[in-house]
Amino acid sequence: MIREAILRTFYDAASMQRWNDHIRPVELTELDKQAHKMIIAFVVGRFEETMKNVPVNWRLLIEGGIFEFLQRIIITDIKPTVFHKIIAQKGEEINRWVLDQLKDSTHEIKGDFVKRFKQYLFDKEYASTEKKILKASHYLATSWEFEIIYNLSPRSLGIEETKRAIENEIAQHGDLIGVQKWAYDKKTYGFLDICGSLRFQQRWAQAQRVPKTSVLGHMLIVAMFSYLCSVEIDACDKRLYNNYLVALFHDLPEALTRDIVSPVKKSVKGLEEILSKYEQEQLDEKIFPLLPPSWHDEMRYLIIEPFKSRVLDAETQRYEGTTVSSEEINSRFNQDKYSPVDGEIIKACDCLAAYMEAALSIEHGIASHHLTEGKKSIYQEWKDKYIAGIHFGQIFDYFK
Repeated sequence: MIREAILRTFYDAASMQRWNDHIRPVELTELDKQAHKMIIAFVVGRFEETMKNVPVNWRLLIEGGIFEFLQRIIITDIKPTVFHKIIAQKGEEINRWVLDQLKDSTHEIKGDFVKRFKQYLFDKEYASTEKKILKASHYLATSWEFEIIYNLSPRSLGIEETKRAIENEIAQHGDLIGVQKWAYDKKTYGFLDICGSLRFQQRWAQAQRVPKTSVLGHMLIVAMFSYLCSVEIDACDKRLYNNYLVALFHDLPEALTRDIVSPVKKSVKGLEEILSKYEQEQLDEKIFPLLPPSWHDEMRYLIIEPFKSRVLDAETQRYEGTTVSSEEINSRFNQDKYSPVDGEIIKACDCLAAYMEAALSIEHGIASHHLTEGKKSIYQEWKDKYIAGIHFGQIFDYFK
């Protein structure tokens, strides 16, 4: 059962400010940093697979990202140098406390979530490859943010020490192809830079909200919601991987088109189709060329039409335009060989995230016509819906 508490916990990261002891031209939040980290982890992991034949367990990597995210939220805003020192000296005690703080919100998550969380924190050999990829990605995402800070105030006290510390950590992961690509390949860095820039685009741009969330942070929220739904319906590993990554990239075209809100898309007949075609053209021209050609088919499958439930042909491993329902995936296609995607579930998670964005702001006392009407219309659409056995209406009721 997906509980209200875990959904709220995810959003706590939107209020956690990073680099708040430095001059910042924009707000840099923990939610955005974690989102960028997971996109980087995907790229680093795929390079390890495709160029070094290193097996990556993607379920462990996705879960590891969520576990580290939750750990960081509970420990809250501690300076990185202090955080790492505390973990080095008192890691076991701190991690037991983290698990205790999260027990009420995580104990009903399926897929042995709590057991795997404990193993991830306490077993050094568990998911060792995936932990290394996540650690490298953490520092690359930090480096991306730090460049903004450093360029604004390069003479700040202690900033050179911070710069050296970040560079040293990245250098320790120089054996990873993705880390080398970050440093020397303009195309790879360009792709990750475009993804990072989505933190500058605010959700609900026409309304004041608390907490504010960016397109980048929203993408991670939807990905984590999709993970929870995937384990709830006992999704096969490839289905879980696809659902998480489709959600993680579902708004990537907005880096090229900006956010066009649903009422505008639906206000003119045929506008949605025109925008969808334009987005595909822009992806083909500006995004996919930044990635290795051998990745293009998968990236198209993950990014284009994210809200369409679909499967691959089991023999050819190609997408032949076969659309199915999530109920059909449950009964017939819940196997890795079909590479299923629950577009319906991802759409539900996207709407749930939008609903929570409005609801949480209203709870904080910041309301507007856009937020109140948006919340009302989203609830009316989803209040009675079931998808693949998940009662989404009940989840939406948590925030009614």
